[in-house]
Amino acid sequence: MTINTEDLLGSILASLDRIACIKAEDIPDIDLYMDQVTTFMESHLKSSTRNPSEDKILTKTMINNYAKNDLLPPPLKKKYSKEHVLLLIFIYYYKGILSINDIQQLLSPITERFFHTDDAFNLETVYEEVFGLEMAQVDVLKSDITTKFRTAEQTFEEAPEESRKFLQMFSFICMLGFDVYMKKLLIEKMIDNITVDKEKSERKKTKKQDGSSQTEE
Repeated sequence: MTINTEDLLGSILASLDRIACIKAEDIPDIDLYMDQVTTFMESHLKSSTRNPSEDKILTKTMINNYAKNDLLPPPLKKKYSKEHVLLLIFIYYYKGILSINDIQQLLSPITERFFHTDDAFNLETVYEEVFGLEMAQVDVLKSDITTKFRTAEQTFEEAPEESRKFLQMFSFICMLGFDVYMKKLLIEKMIDNITVDKEKSERKKTKKQDGSSQTEE
């Protein structure tokens, strides 16, 4: 045995198949009170937490903070629509790797263009498209993890036998961690570009409005 038994790799790969994902069709088409929203999220995503018996998916405080930080539009008469739930799902997945400000910058254009629109192309359409992409990535991720696992098995072959297994596991974790680190940097860079483009667009709009005002005068 090197990094660990084959059972470890099998367990890791099997866990990817158990990742909880919420389909748009699973979300009720009726508006929900906050307690119903938190119950829905808990029932669908609890199994994906590190400590299911202790970890909270979503709380009332979290929802209120998201609304306070402009991540989530305010509810209508204390009720949250299906689109509110879709946004909360996006926020749930992003909050583990991005700051609140970054999430706000990323989701703001989505909310402005597709939240509560009468167009056929709406927030649910966006969610379903992204959901399909994520599901397609599971097999790609399995292949990548297996490759990293096999690579880690070949490290520290000259290390003391009593430390070899731990060091090989450490190698595996480091490769996974570096992958997450680099992708996080890439995401942050793209969010910065979105922010810059948005600021440029707002400046152009302001100049145009100022020009129109001067013409009218």
